[in-house]
Parts: sequence; C-alpha cells; structure tokens
Amino acid sequence: MLLQFAEPPAGIQMQHYAFLVDDDLFDRAYRRLRDGGVEHWADPQMTRPGETNTEHGERGVYFKDPAGHAIEMFTRPYL
Repeated sequence: MLLQFAEPPAGIQMQHYAFLVDDDLFDRAYRRLRDGGVEHWADPQMTRPGETNTEHGERGVYFKDPAGHAIEMFTRPYL
C-alpha cells in the first residue's frame, strides 16, 4: 500500500460547525472547556472572549478545533 498526501494549492478556509445540545450536555461540555483552558467566545466574530451567548433565550459558545475550525454549541434553535 502506498499513501500519498496532497498539498492543497491554498490554505484551508475556516469552517463553522454547530451542534444543538441539551442543557445538561452544554453544562458538562462548557465546564470541560473552561477547566481545560480552551479559549472560547460568545459570538461568531470572536470578540467576546470567555463569555457565553444568551441573546436568543439560549446558551451558546464558540471555540476552535485543533485544525482552527469554529465549533458552536448551543441549547436552543435560533429560529
């Protein structure tokens, strides 16, 4: 077997992945983010560090995965 790795012609653009979770899972996951020192933000522009979003009657948080993609976790649908 031969494995070959391609070099992309340009850098990979940041993607946004969102996950709707229940309150219990949000609490547990958010605690792990904080306890692990993971940088996180309340907004997709990443201008409100260390906060959660409560603007739509839900709780939400953004953080980056190891590849630099934005991960959003929230407790209520926006619409």
